[in-house]
Amino acid sequence: MLLEQTIEESVAVTRALGSFEKPLSRAVKMVVSCLTGGHKLLICGNGGSASDATHMATEFLCRYRDDRRPYAAISLTANGEFMTAVCNDYHSDEIFARQVWGLGQKGDLLIAFTTSGKSRNILRALEEANRKKMKSICFLGRDGGFTKGIATLDLLAPGKATARIQEAQTLLFHVLCEAADLELPKQ
Repeated sequence: MLLEQTIEESVAVTRALGSFEKPLSRAVKMVVSCLTGGHKLLICGNGGSASDATHMATEFLCRYRDDRRPYAAISLTANGEFMTAVCNDYHSDEIFARQVWGLGQKGDLLIAFTTSGKSRNILRALEEANRKKMKSICFLGRDGGFTKGIATLDLLAPGKATARIQEAQTLLFHVLCEAADLELPKQ
């Protein structure tokens, strides 16, 4: 019973993604332009979305499907020592913003994940990217929360359940990776 209901919810959310063709195409152009311009992706996510950030960075730095050269992609969630130091010395809201400040430069692209749109550390990262004149893509859920409208491009996944939103975001970023791979130089 629960499995069947969950499958139906997942299918409904997935079908709603059909309207994302134009914004997803714009996201692909942003990623390809960044990477072919010799810049890097800085990717972050809060909570379960931290895994999505690391997953996406791996798809670019290693490869997505076909063999190709690696592209600069850094997961800002992968350095526990740094994050705990920032939480101790500053505040957890600053764990990604300080990395964007220290690592980011104009031409780089920040990609952020938040299912609620209410992660202050994601908001601060996007604000820091804006201060540094970097472009950004934010994968959001629900109504986008207070983070909606801060990024250069928002991809607002439909749904009310966190798990369904994360599934939709994973599908979207996998399509983004696949489409970017078709355009990125292999060597």
